[in-house]
Amino acid sequence: MRLRFIAKSDKDSAPLREGGVDLETGIVDASIGPEIRAQALFRDRFIGLVREGHPLCHGTITPARYAAALHIGVSRRGRETGGIDSALATLGLERTIMVSVGSFSTALALARTTDLIATVPDRHTAALHAGLYRFPLPIPLPEITISLLWHPRLDADAGHAWLRGCVRAVCAGLDGPALAP
Repeated sequence: MRLRFIAKSDKDSAPLREGGVDLETGIVDASIGPEIRAQALFRDRFIGLVREGHPLCHGTITPARYAAALHIGVSRRGRETGGIDSALATLGLERTIMVSVGSFSTALALARTTDLIATVPDRHTAALHAGLYRFPLPIPLPEITISLLWHPRLDADAGHAWLRGCVRAVCAGLDGPALAP
């Protein structure tokens, strides 16, 4: 077996359907092909992280303080706004995104050495939190469910079934129980 991890710039199911990708993890939405198999792995919630000594490390983090600080935007598709911005807007607040990146790991690397806030999924990025100040978001955001996706032609493939089991086992160890297989 050889593993190759690739970044996707969109949510298109074509790579799974066409056999270019055997397995994918992500958030299932309406853009997934109807034939694609999806199995929930774990739920996650967004948190904020800043460098130790950042002004947000002291005092209560209110929606206004959170919005007033400078942010790192994360979007693999280059979007400038998202759910965080919508939640802030309902409170009459707006954040300033100083830099946009395509991954949560890059956002955390930037937060580690700047005064910018990284807002990332907690469990998904837990291994990268060391040395950062972590805080719950002061705004309501829904939890997300990370799922495993594959094409049904691989359902009966023993090697693929084994790999799916390995991914489920790894996700079960992410600081909490995985969802039922």
